[in-house]
Amino acid sequence: MAATAADDFQQTPTRLYSLDALRGFDMFWIMGAEELFHSLAKITNWGPLNAISNQFTHPAWNGFHFYDLIFPLFLFMAGVSTPFSVGREREKGKSRQQLLIRVIRRGLILVLLGIIYNNGLQLRPISEIRFASVLGRIGLAYMFANIIYLYASEIGQMIWFWALLVGYWLLLKFTSAPGFPHGDLTMQGNFASYMDRTILPGRLYLGIHDPEGLFSTIPAISTGILGILTGINLKKTALTQETKTIRMAVVGIIFIGLALLWNLDFPINKNLWTSSFVLLVGGISLLLMSLFYYVIDVLGYKKWAFFFKVIGMNSILIYISGKFIDWEYTTNGFFKWLIQWIGDPWNLFFGAVCYVMIKWLFLYFMYKKKVFLRV
Repeated sequence: MAATAADDFQQTPTRLYSLDALRGFDMFWIMGAEELFHSLAKITNWGPLNAISNQFTHPAWNGFHFYDLIFPLFLFMAGVSTPFSVGREREKGKSRQQLLIRVIRRGLILVLLGIIYNNGLQLRPISEIRFASVLGRIGLAYMFANIIYLYASEIGQMIWFWALLVGYWLLLKFTSAPGFPHGDLTMQGNFASYMDRTILPGRLYLGIHDPEGLFSTIPAISTGILGILTGINLKKTALTQETKTIRMAVVGIIFIGLALLWNLDFPINKNLWTSSFVLLVGGISLLLMSLFYYVIDVLGYKKWAFFFKVIGMNSILIYISGKFIDWEYTTNGFFKWLIQWIGDPWNLFFGAVCYVMIKWLFLYFMYKKKVFLRV
C-alpha cells in the first residue's frame, strides 16, 4: 500500500534523493524527535531551549510555530512527486480517465485510513466517530490537486492555486457563523468551523472545530498544487539545476513576504489553513526543497541524508505504526536498564533518544528488506 504519490516517486528512475531526505526530515519530528527538545528544556530550564521547545507545540489559534510546518510540508512533497509519477504514467500512454480513477481511489483510501487511525476498527455510534483526519486531508487535497494537474495546463494550475486562496479569503471575510459579524475568525464565529459543525457527521476534534475539517481542506488543495508546480519546475530538462534551485528559493522568499502582508488582514492560522498560512508554509517548503535539492542533488552530498532517507521511504508506515506497535514498551524492553542507570534528570533526554533510535532501526530493517507501505 502506498499512501501518496510521493511513494510512487521512490520507484522512478529519476527519483530525487533530496525529496526522500526532506520527507524523512519532516517525519523525523513527529516520530518522537520533538521530545528531545522538550526534555532538554525541562532538564536545563534554559531560556533559548525553552523557546525552541515551544516551537514544537501548536499555537492555540492564530500564529505560527515550527511544528505547524510538518503537515503542510508533507502535502507539498506529495505534490512535488506528482509530475514524476502521475506525469510519467501519462507520458507512457495511460489515459486521463485511467489516472483519474487511480487518483480518486488513492484519495478515498487515505480518507478511510484516516478514519481507522482516529477510531480503530471497533464498532461505535456515528456520533462518537471522528471522520476528519490528517490522512483524510492529505487524501482529499492530493486527489483534487492531481485532478487539476490532469486536466489543467501549468498556467491553469497557477490560476487554480490563487483562485482557491483568494476565494477562501473572501468567503471567510464576508461570511460567519449565525449570530456573529461577517469576517469573524474566532473558533466559534468563523464560517469554516460552522460549516464543519453543520455538514460533518460524528464528532469534531475540539467539539466546535476540527483542525482537519472538511471546509478548510479547500485551501489545502493549493498546498498540493504548489508542490505539483514545484515538481514541474524540477522536471524541466531545459533548466539547469542551479536555475531550478534559484527559482524555488526566490519564489519561497516572495511567498513568505506575501504571507506576512496578508497576515495583517487574514491571520496566519493552521487551524483554519488560512490563505496566509498556505503562503507562509509554502514559502518555507520551497526554501527547504531548494536547500535539500542543491546540497544533495546538485552538489552531490548524499551520505549525511541517508538517516532521513530511511525515514522518508516509509513515512506513512511510521506515522500509523503507533496504532499497532507500543513503541514505549519496545523502547523499555531494550533500553530501560540504560535509562535507569543514567538516572534523573538526564534519563528524560536519553529515553527520548532511545525511543527515536528504536523507530529508526525498525525503518532501517524495512528499508534493507525493501518493504514499503503502499496503497
